[in-house]
Amino acid sequence: MKKILPLTGGMRGDFEIPGDKSISHRSIILSSLGDSTVEVSNFLAGADCLSTVDCMKSLGAKIERSGEKILITGNGLHGLCEPENILDAGNSGTTLRLLLGLCAPQKFLTTFTGDDSLRRRPMARVIKPLTQAGASIFGRNSNKNLPITVLPATKRLRGINYQMPVASAQVKSAMLLAGLYADSPTTIIEPAPSRDHTEKMLAAFGARLERSNNAIKIFPAEKLIAPEKISVPGDISSAAYWLVLATILDGSDVTIKNVGVNETRTGILDVLGDMGAKIEICSVRTSGGERAADLRVVSSKLHGVEFGGEMIPRLIDEIPAIAVAAAFADGTTIIRDVGELRVKETDRLAAIVDEFNKISPETFSATGDSLIVRGGREKFFAACKTRADHRMAMSLAIFGAAAKGVELDDDSCVKISYPNFFDTLLK
Repeated sequence: MKKILPLTGGMRGDFEIPGDKSISHRSIILSSLGDSTVEVSNFLAGADCLSTVDCMKSLGAKIERSGEKILITGNGLHGLCEPENILDAGNSGTTLRLLLGLCAPQKFLTTFTGDDSLRRRPMARVIKPLTQAGASIFGRNSNKNLPITVLPATKRLRGINYQMPVASAQVKSAMLLAGLYADSPTTIIEPAPSRDHTEKMLAAFGARLERSNNAIKIFPAEKLIAPEKISVPGDISSAAYWLVLATILDGSDVTIKNVGVNETRTGILDVLGDMGAKIEICSVRTSGGERAADLRVVSSKLHGVEFGGEMIPRLIDEIPAIAVAAAFADGTTIIRDVGELRVKETDRLAAIVDEFNKISPETFSATGDSLIVRGGREKFFAACKTRADHRMAMSLAIFGAAAKGVELDDDSCVKISYPNFFDTLLK
């Protein structure tokens, strides 16, 4: 149980945030497919990324960890080996979905499991296109829940054209990894651009890709050429909590250092800017194809906005934090096309409505796949449930800190993506 008291006087100073979760996952996976040693710095040593480390070690990669640095030595693109045990993805949907794509073309059997939350999350949408390409994958039921078994491939997967019904970086990434091993190019067409960390890192490893509008084509490869070093920028999803809190707390002036500002991830900067937030992007630089910058945030008055469509894939993980900002804004905010929130660690759409309304009653409601936030209403101290969802826990914490306080039933879930979050909030 964790009690958060109201913060007064605003946030001030400079600080850094953990390494990007998405890039940390991918740096481990792709480095494991090279045949030289890669040093990954500013690696996010959260529970989700460590699940990927454990799984890749079981698949034959040599991985040594020293603080925020990781040394990975792979056995080459075609050097993965059959794991001796069932692979445990923990709570990490990214680990599971990406490794389903990686293991689908392999000539050995792999079985995956995960924690109670991950076992409830449907995997049919990633298994469907892999099966169309010729993979043999079996889940527990029609939703393809865990445990999931990938049978040995008896021949190379087919290169297919796959029209994605919903933009998803994880499904796209699974298909791109599988496409490395296919018998011909694989093309994935997205309804809207989703985060492109996999494409950028594949290109940095020498894979051949072509993009045309919302279509990305990957060509089969015989080997990947790993870079000597990968520097992981700070995670904008982790920065989101401080972007919002500094904006809504009077007297704030903070600079968040070394934040990844990949344009497929900066939707929160656009939306908060449209709401009236004062966020300055400073010292932009590029490393390994990924842009990073320092973000200066000054407290400001917000107003309601409406958005959806192609904006959603650029900020899907930040919606709980944006909902907090909307509660302090003048007027109503309408966030459309967020049905994807229902299949996260919990049903986040329902969780936002149920838990956030305990702090600010009659502020949050959901209609279909839309979230409506009526800002400017009275806030109270409340006891809330995190539902074992790290993003809910951190969003509730900043909500309480900016309002009258909050008591969380379980704060341990933040270790998934931001192990020292509460140290930063309460210092």
